[in-house]
Amino acid sequence: MARVYFGTDGIRGRVGEHPMTVDFALRLASAAGRVLASAGGTVLIGKDTRLSGYMFEAALEAGFVAAGVNVMLMGPLPTPGIAYMTRRLKCNFGVVISASHNLYEDNGIKFFDGSGGKLSDELEERIEAELAAPPQTRSSGELGRASRVDGTRTMYQEFCRGTLPEGMDLAGLKIVVDCANGAAYKVAPRTLADLGADIVPIGSSPNGRNINVGCGSMAPQLLQLTVPGVHAQVGIALDGDGDRVLMVDHLGRIVDGDQLLFIIACARQAQGALPGPVVGTLMSNLGLELALQARGIAFERAAVGDRYVLARLRETGGILGGETSGHIICLDRTTTGDGLVSALQVLAVMCQTKKSLAELAAGMTRLPQVMLNVPVARRFDPMGVPAVSTLLATLESQLGNRGRVVLRPSGTEALIRVMVEAQDEPLARRCAEELAAAVRAVGG
Repeated sequence: MARVYFGTDGIRGRVGEHPMTVDFALRLASAAGRVLASAGGTVLIGKDTRLSGYMFEAALEAGFVAAGVNVMLMGPLPTPGIAYMTRRLKCNFGVVISASHNLYEDNGIKFFDGSGGKLSDELEERIEAELAAPPQTRSSGELGRASRVDGTRTMYQEFCRGTLPEGMDLAGLKIVVDCANGAAYKVAPRTLADLGADIVPIGSSPNGRNINVGCGSMAPQLLQLTVPGVHAQVGIALDGDGDRVLMVDHLGRIVDGDQLLFIIACARQAQGALPGPVVGTLMSNLGLELALQARGIAFERAAVGDRYVLARLRETGGILGGETSGHIICLDRTTTGDGLVSALQVLAVMCQTKKSLAELAAGMTRLPQVMLNVPVARRFDPMGVPAVSTLLATLESQLGNRGRVVLRPSGTEALIRVMVEAQDEPLARRCAEELAAAVRAVGG
């Protein structure tokens, strides 16, 4: 059965528009409760800092309690923190209310199973099938109970600290951390400070509406100015729900997810702790693949979306994968993409090698990459349009082995993403704009 509501990262949309409404959230909770937990089971609910999070939290709580599922309310905590705490508190499943890197007008709902992993396609399909039934309300004696457990977030901070090598701290490092006015605004600065770093926090004053606005991994310009401005060694930029990370070197230059993945992979290889291939996506820069190959590290590409990276890692026995956007999965440390944990792994390499982030990133040369997002009236497969597929084949022939072209619909928005890599930026841009124009002509 094709999924209608679940995309690559849960259910997401504009608040007040279907499906991001209170009545849908109530129905979703009832359906998910029936699929993921028997009566008396427990769900952990966390959220980011969006104003609408309170509304959806209340609707989900009501739906779960009415279905006989006990509810633990965690409050604001990064998405990977909810994954960890779901496992730590032995809940049947976890729910995160977040639209990740989107602005506050959007929100979303995503699920973790009891082990802290993403739900399978089969479970998401079963939940959607249950949405056809009305919300369930059990008798008074069978209702679930709700409680707040936000005081336990220190468990997640302790877990993050524990992902560093035993005995290591960050004393002597001055770090600017941008929390995107989002879910990590408390735990990220506190974790880094507890490890002895000198912390300069920015993007850590959420007001319900400023999440991801001019800050965080989607807008790191302020971080790029602040790091050299305060003479810090490194900057960390998280996104609104804390599962993405970009970093900034001491000169204010961005180090993206591909480069961070390269740094961690090389360190794991040097330690003899890199089983299986490193897994990227169709959008990972060709420079990452070439740099890893030069060091004898196998590299594979999965479909875009951290769930597909994770699936490929499990299939191949790998432990390390990620996306250019900064979703990095270190399965030897945690079960899902975690921006703070990933940043800590890079900081550990800096401490162990006594090298700056700039020196570590210099081992990989990024090929010029142009990405264009083409808004469309509806989602469709652009490869099914002859005019588009023919042009794509022509451009690929022109580039040969000097570049790549990727064309795909977004999994969360009404967009077609066009990406072109080439040896020089003008060629990449020309090809991308030609392809974007062809897509716009048929889907605008």
